Amino acid sequence: MTDLSAFPVTRRWPPRNPRAIQFYATASPNALKVAAMLEETGLPYEAHRVSFAARDQHSAEFLSLNPNGKIPAIIDPDGPGGRPLPLWESGAILLYLAERTGRFLPAAPRARWEAIQWLMFQMGGVGPIFGQVGWFHHNEGRAIADPRPRQRYFDESRRLLGVLDGRLGEQDWLLGDYGIVDMAVCPWLRQLRVVYRAGAETGLDAMPRLLAWLDRFLARPAVQRALAVPPRP
Repeated sequence: MTDLSAFPVTRRWPPRNPRAIQFYATASPNALKVAAMLEETGLPYEAHRVSFAARDQHSAEFLSLNPNGKIPAIIDPDGPGGRPLPLWESGAILLYLAERTGRFLPAAPRARWEAIQWLMFQMGGVGPIFGQVGWFHHNEGRAIADPRPRQRYFDESRRLLGVLDGRLGEQDWLLGDYGIVDMAVCPWLRQLRVVYRAGAETGLDAMPRLLAWLDRFLARPAVQRALAVPPRP
């Protein structure tokens, strides 16, 4: 049997099946990326809820896995060389799972690097900027009277959405075939529209191609299952 006892995080969240990928998350766009990938690939995994209300992400056990104190994170008990691999950062996890399974990332070098560049576009642009929209429009930042920070993130989100809309064109998926780039971006479109309720302010509501793309993503059975991961308490 695989032994994960060397990882302190397993003392706080004991694995039921140590041979399965251990997935640590809470409901968020970045967690949905990885949950969707796990469901799409069919890899066996266990989801452990990291409660922000309980400040689990700042616990010594969780920080031993991810010193940055962010979700998601995983431990793959069957990592490279047959040794357990701890991994954090959602983009890195997507790339790792794609290479591990040989799915959802093109094998041809040119197409592979094109996919990676769009993944970096999400990691460096879409996620951070949309997250600021959430803070200023939906969370504590609403109390700030100065409208300039809020408008700055609305405007930058509109620009990023325009880049995505231009790339998508009339095709179903961002790079032609469904892959990790769609899994990375679409959860943030959902967050912007459904959770932050900023579709009008950022222009997303007026971009039917992006909304249809999001609908296609959310309609996938694996994504429907992923929306319930980790289970609510």
